[in-house]
Amino acid sequence: MRTRAVIWRLLVGVALVVAGLVAGSVASIAGAAQQVTADDGATVVSQTLVAPRTLDLTIQSPALGRTAQGRIARARLLLPPDWDSRPGARWPVLYLLHGCCDDYTSWTRQTDVAALTAGADVLVAMPEAGPDGYYSNWLSGPAWETFHTVELRQLLERGYRAGTRRAIAGLSMGGLGAFDYSARHPGMFQAAASYSGALDTTLSQEAITQVTSVVTSNGHDPNNLWGDPTRQPLVWAAHNPVDLAWALRGTRLFVASGNGQPGPLDPPGTGFNESEALHGAETSALVDRLRLLHIPATLDLYGPGTHSWPYWQRELHVSFPMLMAAIGVTPMT
Repeated sequence: MRTRAVIWRLLVGVALVVAGLVAGSVASIAGAAQQVTADDGATVVSQTLVAPRTLDLTIQSPALGRTAQGRIARARLLLPPDWDSRPGARWPVLYLLHGCCDDYTSWTRQTDVAALTAGADVLVAMPEAGPDGYYSNWLSGPAWETFHTVELRQLLERGYRAGTRRAIAGLSMGGLGAFDYSARHPGMFQAAASYSGALDTTLSQEAITQVTSVVTSNGHDPNNLWGDPTRQPLVWAAHNPVDLAWALRGTRLFVASGNGQPGPLDPPGTGFNESEALHGAETSALVDRLRLLHIPATLDLYGPGTHSWPYWQRELHVSFPMLMAAIGVTPMT
């Protein structure tokens, strides 16, 4: 009986210590977002610590509209490992953008990004972009670009100790976002990476149809995004990485894609993947444009591989040292 009592007291003690550590982490974050607002009134209305370093933000965003005050959007943060021990530090930021029809939880749900960044003093921001937002201010609809590059950026700087050194990476639709934001906001990001990105949305009718089909399948009018591709080609061009490639000069670039053939990370019986074949062709078009402009980029056109997470996690690992070096982060060993 005495042994059981001792064991019980030890277990209770351990539980109290763990609870205290978690409470300390929560306390170090609590209040960070209170009354912090972006210039247009965007504000964090709640935050939830869902894991020791993982913080979910709920943001009231005027840029996204739909109500008088704006609409609710979410972003997930991975806090730097030294967040608590360096309360006065400003942190370089890595933005990770999700693909079509997914959300702000996808990177932590599908990859080991939390473990990968556990040894790097970088703040990782993974914002919502809608299932079909295409990282753009729609002609008629939400202003995702403003939400990400103005509202969220200001909230992170004012409430979460974000610095001014930034890298950005994304997959599929998020690859378009990473390169669009880097080109449309010169100097905002020191490095950009695209994994199977939608990098030439007007490459072919198939490429155009893919965009309009995604928007239509999510219940929206495709003309509300960039307009009619025939009647408003300049709007499409203004959001097309190939057409914006000249503005990527000076940004460190990483570009990766497969060709749609089943590859080494696919399970047996995997067939040809048309989506990756299209994104591979779009990626090649961007690479050709960069070469024409004599803009350097690190390439991993790895051939066989489908439009799937195992490849995107691998390419995140491959590009991670370059992304970190560009923003002055030295991963701890």
